[in-house]
Amino acid sequence: MEYFVIDTNLFFNMEAKLGMGNDTETIIRQLTAAIQHAQKTEKVAVLMPPRIVEEIKSFFEDPEQPFLQEFFACISVQSPDLLNLKIPAELLARYIEESRLRAYRGMTIAEEEIAKTGTQFMGSEMLGKKEFQMSVGHIIKSFRERFRNATRTKFLDSVADFDLIALAMQKNAYLVTSDEGVTQWGRLCGVKEMDSQIFGKKMLKYL
Repeated sequence: MEYFVIDTNLFFNMEAKLGMGNDTETIIRQLTAAIQHAQKTEKVAVLMPPRIVEEIKSFFEDPEQPFLQEFFACISVQSPDLLNLKIPAELLARYIEESRLRAYRGMTIAEEEIAKTGTQFMGSEMLGKKEFQMSVGHIIKSFRERFRNATRTKFLDSVADFDLIALAMQKNAYLVTSDEGVTQWGRLCGVKEMDSQIFGKKMLKYL
């Protein structure tokens, strides 16, 4: 039996290139059909942690749509056993160090953006509220983009991300994601991985 733990981004990030369509609904419908056919061979199981299921549902106004319900019915929803999962101390040390470095980068970016804002508004004390909001808008956007990139890119930034890795470890499954952070930390944990394009081609063979 081959196990695959799949991530949310496969359905919403078109750069994942599953080869199953150009929009989320089509991809989900195609993958559902492929999984249903694959299950008849009893050689393939597609898994997803509950937090990832909820993450996917949050993208839809109506998460009870039939095509979504059919998809969730054909996958195995399973929580990783976090109470009994053993994590090497070296991995924890790396995570703590990386968290510290990213916090420092975020603080540095905040300081730079504050200084930039102060410089821009010197002598502009009489700006009205609307004019101020329009002027500061691009600065806030720049700060958010830089802060996100410094603190979250190529990093585990949610428990749902860790659930994917933990479940792949416990089931000796292939981790399938287009998230660089999940991939990078999955490798540190020694999990098997499969490129999303290869996974897509593999599943298409069952249609």
